[in-house]
Amino acid sequence: MSETLTITTPDGDFSAYVARPQADNAPAIVVIQEIFGVNKVMRDICDGLAAQGYVAVCPDLFWRIEPGIDITDQSEAEWKRAFELFNAFDVDTGVSDIGATIAAARALPGVNGKIGAVGYCLGGLLAFLTATRTDVDASVSYYGVGIEKHVGEAEKLAHPLLMHIAEKDQFVPPEAQQVILNALKDHPQIEIHTYADRDHAFAREGGAHYDAADAAKANGRSLTFFQKALA
Repeated sequence: MSETLTITTPDGDFSAYVARPQADNAPAIVVIQEIFGVNKVMRDICDGLAAQGYVAVCPDLFWRIEPGIDITDQSEAEWKRAFELFNAFDVDTGVSDIGATIAAARALPGVNGKIGAVGYCLGGLLAFLTATRTDVDASVSYYGVGIEKHVGEAEKLAHPLLMHIAEKDQFVPPEAQQVILNALKDHPQIEIHTYADRDHAFAREGGAHYDAADAAKANGRSLTFFQKALA
């Protein structure tokens, strides 16, 4: 079952896609978009989490640029538009909007108060910053772009964080990965898994670099992590 949630901020309102489980009382997970908006890939992730027993909430984080972005990775024109949106996006404001989403999700009927976050690509960076800057209970970051610039924020981390890193990520070069691993691998709240021979977005079903085996492995780890952290 899905619905639309309206989230209010001092700057205006924005929407979020919500998928609900059969359970009447469940934790919520905020699903943080890639650079393609709240598209079918993100909605399918929400629906999958709902099937696992979570209230899944995917906010429209591009609303300040253009509300309702819903594009794919299947054409050159869409990729061009996606990078335009990425370049226009303000990360700090995005994290603030995620904080507003967390508060709205906690107040939803049927949510038991526990909130997780999971993000992909741009959302992978935002999931990391959500872990360090908000009161979220647990976060998962898939192949986040630009985390190496923010590793110092890990000292503020109060709740568990799971990270999935693609070793051949074209957008996170080896030197950036080394910065991340050196800074974070021994942090008591952080669990990191790397995936050899995998490129960026290996878990995006239908994408050019999708790998079913490693996507299943990463997603299984994420579900186990959330089952423990949001219990």
